[in-house]
Amino acid sequence: MSLEEFLARNEQWATEQLARDKDFFARHAEGQKPRLLWIGCSDSRVPAEQLLKCGPGELFIHRNVANVVAYNDINIAAVIEYAVDALHIEDVVICGHYKCGGVAAACADNIRTGYIGDWLMIISWAKKWVDQRLGLRKQELNQDEYLRLVVEENVRLQVKHLSHLSVIRSAWIKSAKVPRLHGWVYDIATGRVRVLVDGVTGENPLQ
Repeated sequence: MSLEEFLARNEQWATEQLARDKDFFARHAEGQKPRLLWIGCSDSRVPAEQLLKCGPGELFIHRNVANVVAYNDINIAAVIEYAVDALHIEDVVICGHYKCGGVAAACADNIRTGYIGDWLMIISWAKKWVDQRLGLRKQELNQDEYLRLVVEENVRLQVKHLSHLSVIRSAWIKSAKVPRLHGWVYDIATGRVRVLVDGVTGENPLQ
């Protein structure tokens, strides 16, 4: 598809929105009040708004390779700070997905070098913990089954990272009840979301 076709689609979409609701864009131009902060993977097959059946203004979104929360990532820290402090969002969801290329690459025998390799090393801790938990039973699993477990463990790992960020810890000093942190995983093959971690707060820390 060419860029011109994308622009034509935009024109068609804007026209259709106005036909259904003449105040659609004027209403959104007044400001936003999203319900949750979504931290997801950059994978093009995981469109947060569509799989949650949301429209513009309902989700505040940050995406990166394999939905990682890195301690030294100013970008994600700024997004979280704005979401919590300025938009007063009370629920933060980290959503991974099965068939994640980033997780698969982090589980390869040789992780590539460069920026992507450095990034994937963060996920390698999830792989390590799955390997320790499985022990010899790892041999009983096929590659897809194994990678599903690492995808899930990576979600739990990133929720833990999120709970350790100073912006979250500072928010919990003000109110231990919010924000609430959640870990979900999306199954591309079924379209369903599964809850792995639910409602981590200053009062209910991750076990």
